[in-house]
Amino acid sequence: MKDGSSRPQRAFRLESPPADPPRPAISLAMTNTDRPNLLYIAHRIPQPLDKGERIRVYHTLEFLAARANVHLACLADEPVAIGSVERLRSICERVEVVPLRWTRWCRAALSLATGRSVTEGAFASPRLADLIRAWARDTQYHAAMASSSGMAPYLRLGEVSRVPAVIDLIDVDSQKWFDYAETTRGPRAWLYGTEGRRVRQLELSLPSNVHAVTLVSDAETRLFRSFSTAKSVTVPIGVNLEYFQPAYVDQQPLSVFVGALDYRPNVDGLLWFCHAVWPEVMKSRPDARFSIVGRNPTSAIRRLGRVPGVEVAGPVRDVRPFLARASIVVAPLRLARGVQNKVIEALAMGKAVVASPAAVAGLSARAGEHLLVAASESDWREAITRLLNDERRRRQLGASGRRHVETLHTWDRCLSPLVELLGLTDVPVRPRRAAAGEQAA
Repeated sequence: MKDGSSRPQRAFRLESPPADPPRPAISLAMTNTDRPNLLYIAHRIPQPLDKGERIRVYHTLEFLAARANVHLACLADEPVAIGSVERLRSICERVEVVPLRWTRWCRAALSLATGRSVTEGAFASPRLADLIRAWARDTQYHAAMASSSGMAPYLRLGEVSRVPAVIDLIDVDSQKWFDYAETTRGPRAWLYGTEGRRVRQLELSLPSNVHAVTLVSDAETRLFRSFSTAKSVTVPIGVNLEYFQPAYVDQQPLSVFVGALDYRPNVDGLLWFCHAVWPEVMKSRPDARFSIVGRNPTSAIRRLGRVPGVEVAGPVRDVRPFLARASIVVAPLRLARGVQNKVIEALAMGKAVVASPAAVAGLSARAGEHLLVAASESDWREAITRLLNDERRRRQLGASGRRHVETLHTWDRCLSPLVELLGLTDVPVRPRRAAAGEQAA
């Protein structure tokens, strides 16, 4: 990975595509390897697999690499873990990771001050723009794909603007900022509301070569269609079923949460749960324990370790032993968009799951059959207490949840719409290597 730290930073200026260019149809003019070249632009390096967006991008790359020569250009907003680039190069033809410097926050502030979104400025990188232009000059790409609205401007650069593209919004990001604004007061509410409006404009003004937008659930797709006429397709979240196998250690009344512990919806949900729900559970089950697992715990999360019966495990190399020991996996999110990987992975491991309505809004899993849904404090207390006292019911829910994800959430099934969207229907599928494991939390 080249860091190019000696190169001067320049203002990030986007080239405009030709006026009203025709929307290109995806053709399959092959390279000498009889495989089309595909450009993938990601807003974060999809390694390690410790966040939902990274998991989605990584498995998308694996899926596409079985059908095309994938060239991955991505940003890194934190130190790159040892072996991450090598792992990506094992599935992609070409990989380049561009570190984001502290100057990204200057660009973010300038973007806000000049009427654009903070998101656009935070992910604007002159080095990544130069790289994409250079690749597009020396490689004939038959399609391009980008993850998140923040990567949309890169699809306007040079020859890339003439390449048919698909953008994976994953969630409707603008709505996330609107949700934050509704639950915040003061200057932050103004900032979140402003970001929501500007990201909404970004979602409305996608480059002309974007011929389809993908989202993670039907609920997100319906939301996007409520304000945009662009073609939109649901591409759900999958799960690595070989890695997340059912496990029934279940030797103690243990509830577990797994997720990024610096992500606002997770922090909000855990603070509420530990202060409003867990003490009531402890009254009826004094032996109950609650373990919080995930990367980058904030100071507020670390302080939850003072709550009786609560343990903050923090980051771990492998989440499966924690899930295996869990009697119950909880997802008490009050703010959530899209589909929560944490819920699908717990179902895949055959665990009884209790989740908030927001945490399962994008899932087709049925409450009472595949998992339990709790909204109020009393609902949560009753659901957890009842399950802790009923091993048979826990096993029943876990088995049903596993069958559900086996049917609907294999990665090949979930990602199959991309074959047609990217024009890969007539491309022979290359055998894929053995499935790689998920990683840390």
